[in-house]
Parts: sequence; C-alpha cells; structure tokens
Amino acid sequence: MADILETEHWIESSAGRRYAKSWRPDIETSRAPIILFHDSLGCIALWRDFPQRLAHSLGRQVIAYDRLGFGRSDARTDLLQQNFVAQEAEQAVPFLCERFSIHEFIACGHSVGGGMAVETGARFGERCQAVITIAAQAFVEERTLHGIRIAQQDFKSAETFARLEKYHGSKTDWVLHAWIDTWLAPERAGWSLDPALEKLRCPVLAIHGERDEYGSEAHPRRIAAGRGSSYILPDTGHSPHRERPAQVLQAIETFLT
Repeated sequence: MADILETEHWIESSAGRRYAKSWRPDIETSRAPIILFHDSLGCIALWRDFPQRLAHSLGRQVIAYDRLGFGRSDARTDLLQQNFVAQEAEQAVPFLCERFSIHEFIACGHSVGGGMAVETGARFGERCQAVITIAAQAFVEERTLHGIRIAQQDFKSAETFARLEKYHGSKTDWVLHAWIDTWLAPERAGWSLDPALEKLRCPVLAIHGERDEYGSEAHPRRIAAGRGSSYILPDTGHSPHRERPAQVLQAIETFLT
C-alpha cells in the first residue's frame, strides 16, 4: 500500500478562513476523494487518525476541515441559524471543491456532520458519488435532547470544559452554545433531513452505534431507507469511528467496493 501524504491548507472566503487537511496516497489515483464533516463539538484534530487510516484503507484522498468557529478556523460571533446544516453544504463545500480541484466526491460525516453530508449529496447531485453517515441525526428525537442536556451539565465542570478548550481555544464557549442553544431551541423541534433525503440519488451507508446516547436506530433506518443500507455496531456509542475503527473502515471499504 502506498504511503499517505498529509498536507495543511487554508481556504479564504469573505466569511473567514477555514483550516483544512488532506491525506492522499503518494501514487496517482482517479478515485473520487472523501470529504469529512465533523460533529457539533468537533474539528480536524478530533478525527484523530481516522482520516489517515481511511485514506490508507481506500487508496483515496481524504479531506477534512474545521467549520468556521471551530478548531483552527476563524472565530464566529453570530448565532447559528436553524438551517445551518443545509447552509454548510451551500456555503462551505464550493470553496473546498475549488481549493482541491474536486469535481466528483464522496461525502462522509459524523453526527450533525452526517446531516451535512446528506445535504451535500442532495445539493450536488451526480457530483456526489455516495453519502456515508456516522451516528447522524435525521430528526429531533427526545434521546438527542436528553443527551445534550446531560452534556450541558457536564460542561459546567472546569475539567470537562478544559478538555474541549484544548481543541477550540478561545472559541470553546461559542462552540458549546452553538450546539446546545441551537438544538434545545423550541423552533428546532420540527427540523428533519427528510427534504434532503428525498433529493438524494446516490447510494447511502448509515453507520450507527447500538448504544448511541444521541439517537436511536430510527435515524440510520430513515437515512438508508430505499437508498442503501444501515450498519449497526453492537455495544457502541456515539463515536463508532473511534470506538470500533476497524469495523467502520471495513464497512466503508465494502460499501464503496
């Protein structure tokens, strides 16, 4: 297997600079790259070694980026709008495609990033060859809200806050409010991925943990229904790619093959 080349990138836009990284085999490949979308508290660093392992396993370029307001990307002060999942596909993906000279690609996301992958597939049509979701939410479920309320209390601990601060620095308070306030807002209750799912025309793989504290198996079933398959990992929580990386990599490799 080829070595993996890792590079850093800055993507300029009128809204601010986005930080991105690429992992690619050191041999030429015509395979479509994978774009990774992180979760509500995530960033490139919190993917840990998953992008590199994914690039190595698939022999494809993998691109991850920090959304504006997260990780090493520029800070934000505005509140997230309730259509922020769809907005990410509309506003960020074109810059990524231009920066990395991408035409066709595969969209893969964790948690809310899975919803962004779905929205990207719906928006970009045939350019998106496949969508992979990992622990994604397809609608607002009481289990999701309950999990967020528990986390809200946990992050009142200085120690817990400091662990997140290692990744987001001075942006940490904004990151937490962007997650908690947006999802717990009453107007969030009617949100779902259904409009985007109806527009999807590419194959879908929905990976989910049996013990996911932020969503039941109803989510992967809805995402995959009539579009692909769901893969439920036993004794696994909200981060299958960290808890069961070998199984997740194998599932993705099998799906794309």
